[in-house]
Amino acid sequence: MKLAELRENYTQKGLRKNEADSNPLQQFEKWMIEAQEAGIIEPNAMTLATSGSDGEVSSRTVLLKGLHEGSFQFFTNYHSKKARNLSENPNASLTFLWKELERQVNIRGTVEKTSREISEEYFHSRPYGSQIGAWVSEWQSDEVVSREQLVEREEDFRQTYPETAEVPLPVFWGGFQLKPTCIEFWQGRPSRLHDRICFELDDNQWQISRLSP
Repeated sequence: MKLAELRENYTQKGLRKNEADSNPLQQFEKWMIEAQEAGIIEPNAMTLATSGSDGEVSSRTVLLKGLHEGSFQFFTNYHSKKARNLSENPNASLTFLWKELERQVNIRGTVEKTSREISEEYFHSRPYGSQIGAWVSEWQSDEVVSREQLVEREEDFRQTYPETAEVPLPVFWGGFQLKPTCIEFWQGRPSRLHDRICFELDDNQWQISRLSP
C-alpha cells in the first residue's frame, strides 16, 4: 500500500476574494446548491468535531438539516458522546467536503440546543422507522449485548407506537445549532496553491481575508 503516491491534480475554477459573497452564509448556500446540482450524494454530510472537559477530541459525520437564523442545525441523541461533549464544551467545528468539486468548507463556532418546537417539527418529518430507531437507541454510544437486542427493542417499540399512531419525540433526542464565528471556503487549485477565503466575525460584522495555502 503506497499511500504517499496517491494524489490528484486540482483543475476546477478558483475562488477569488472579490468573487465571494460578502455574507458567508449566502456563499455557503450557493456552494451547497452547486453541490446538489453536481449530483453529490448527501452533500449535507459534515464532519462534526467536539471535545469534552478532558480535552479529548472526537469527530463523526452527521447531516446538516437546516440553516436557521444564521445557525447550522443538526439533530441527535442527547445521551450521545457528541452531546455530552457539547454540554461540557460548546465550541465545535464542522467540515464539509465536496470532493467532486474540489471544495471544502470549514466552520467554527459555539453550539446550543434548538428549541423543543424545532426538534418536534423535524422529528415528525422523519420516516417512521427513523422515529422508532431514536427510541430504540436511547443510550447511544453505550455498549449493547448484541444486534439481536436492538432488533427486539425495535419490535417492542413498534408495538408500543404503531405506524398508524403518532410517535412522540423522546425527551433524550433533539436538535443542536452551531452559531458560526469563522467560516473558511477552500477551493483546490493547481500546484497546491489552493484558494482559502476566510470570514471571521468581529463585533457582529464579517471580516474577509485570503489565507496562505
